[in-house]
Amino acid sequence: MNELIPTQQSNDNEILVTGRDLHEFLEVNEKYTEWINRMIEYGFSENEDYQSVREKVQSEKRERTYSMINHHIKIDMAKEISMLQRNEKGKQARQYFIEVEKKWNSPEMIVQRAMEIQKKKVELLESENAELKPKATYHDLVLQSNTLLTTTQVAKDLGIGAPTLNKKLNELGVQYKKGHRWYLYHKHQDKDYAHSKTFAVSADESKDHMYWTQKGKQFIFDLLEEKEGIVPVTKTKELV
Repeated sequence: MNELIPTQQSNDNEILVTGRDLHEFLEVNEKYTEWINRMIEYGFSENEDYQSVREKVQSEKRERTYSMINHHIKIDMAKEISMLQRNEKGKQARQYFIEVEKKWNSPEMIVQRAMEIQKKKVELLESENAELKPKATYHDLVLQSNTLLTTTQVAKDLGIGAPTLNKKLNELGVQYKKGHRWYLYHKHQDKDYAHSKTFAVSADESKDHMYWTQKGKQFIFDLLEEKEGIVPVTKTKELV
């Protein structure tokens, strides 16, 4: 079937025709803006039967670009407008739109559109995954790092002191103090949040201290942001 009047597919998978293309095919003598406004008065609703759009057009006589109003019309409105013309061109346009609609609703076209929609979804997911992969890879590497951090180092990233951080973690049920050092409560002990290191104080004495893993550091960041509204200094700068 020859394309008498150009049609396009909307984001909602509906057939659209532009008002100016229809106006040109129907060979209406009336100015486009006057004609389309008169057609709309027959009871058509914007955003339901059509959409007004502003388009940029390159002037043929003058080397400049200007904008004009056009309308994206749904197929049902296009058929009614064509019928309203009460002439041979109107009949021809209406019959053409009926044939376009039949082809659009054929099983073959329905399957084709479904495949196109699925393809777009896959392409979108691949694009999102490609964007997120570097971030995820970095995040995974950091969390799996063997680097251990002191409470002072973790606290510094939060913009607070180590005593303040220790107190907050105690109040939130993460750790408790026994003797000179801190210990994780039982529910956190098997989550690889912290490790111990032993240091020799003298030939007869040694002490051990708790150090945070990268995973533990992230746990602290998430917990304090949720419970206390405290965010890392770097994140605060990003928000400014």
